Amino acid sequence: MDVFRRSEADGKFSHLAVPHGRVLPGEVTNYDWHDEARDVELDESVASWPQYGIEEPGRQLKEKGYAITAVAEMTDGDEA
Repeated sequence: MDVFRRSEADGKFSHLAVPHGRVLPGEVTNYDWHDEARDVELDESVASWPQYGIEEPGRQLKEKGYAITAVAEMTDGDEA
């Protein structure tokens, strides 16, 4: 996975995971995403990727082609 991060309100961050080598999906390119990690091995079958605040990554990847942090799961800057 390629993982991107963007700043949110109140010092929080959200993350976006895209299969390695894919370009960012059109619906997220209008936001200021920054590289966090490239070509990271992540298990898509687990319930969440807590280090990125991403719930149900496998379902999200299947449905949308990417996985993104839910608002309730946004991380503080020191957790990334």
